[in-house]
Amino acid sequence: MKISLIIPAYNEAEGVAQTAEAVRNVVAYLRKTHEVEVVFVNDGSQDETEALLCAAFQDDPQVKIIAHDRNRGLGAAIRTGFQHAKGDIIITTDFDGTYSFSTIPQLLSRMLVDRVDIVTASPYHPQGGVEGVPRYRLLFSFGASLLYRLLVNWRIHTWTALFRAYRRRVIETVTFDSDDFLAGTELLVKAIRSGFTVSEFPTVLRVRTFGQSSIKIARVTLSHLKFQGRLLRAILTGDAELKRTSLAKG
Repeated sequence: MKISLIIPAYNEAEGVAQTAEAVRNVVAYLRKTHEVEVVFVNDGSQDETEALLCAAFQDDPQVKIIAHDRNRGLGAAIRTGFQHAKGDIIITTDFDGTYSFSTIPQLLSRMLVDRVDIVTASPYHPQGGVEGVPRYRLLFSFGASLLYRLLVNWRIHTWTALFRAYRRRVIETVTFDSDDFLAGTELLVKAIRSGFTVSEFPTVLRVRTFGQSSIKIARVTLSHLKFQGRLLRAILTGDAELKRTSLAKG
C-alpha cells in the first residue's frame, strides 16, 4: 500500500528544522510496512521555507516540494497536493505539528481497522483534548463544528481539522471549491453527503510552538456561516444538485 502525506506550508521557515525531523521519523517508521511519499506544498511563502525544505530532504527522492508562485490559500494548497499525490491513502496535516506527526500511524491504523473511507482527527471527541490553544480559536472551531453536527452528522464531533486520512476514491470523486480554510470542512461535508464513511480519531490539538498562524478568524468565520447557510438551504429545499456541487459558491 502506498501512503501520501500532504503538508501545506506558508512562511514556515522558523519551523522547518523541527518539522523535517518529525516527518523523517514518522516516514521511517511507516516505510517499514508501506511505500511512503511526502508532498510539501509551499503556498507562495515570502521567506526561506522552500529553500530550507529542499535542503532538508535533498537525499529523499520520495519527498516532493511543489511551489505556488503566490499565496493562494490553504484549500488551493490541498488541491495541489492531491494532484501530485500517488498514494492509495492520502493523509493531510498541518506543518506546525499542532497535531503530532507521531500519531500519523495511529490515524492510518484507525482507517484500516474501521474500514472506512475517511478518518478525521477529533480533539472535540469525548476522548480527545486541547492544550494551550487560545480560547477565541476554540470558540470559533468548536462552534463551527457544533453547527455542522446539527446540519450533517451528530456523531462527528470535529469538522475543521486538517489532519485526516482519505482513501484515493474520495479525492477522485469529491470536489471542493474553497481556496481557504473552509476547504477541509467542505470536502468532509460533501464526502458524507455522497455516501462515504467516516471515523473519528480522538487526539490532542496543541498550540503551535513556532511561527504564527495565517488564519484570519473573522474571514474564516464568515466563510463557514455562508457555507452553513447554503447547506441548510439545500437540506430544506431538497436541492440535490446544490448539495453535491454548489455548496461553497456564493
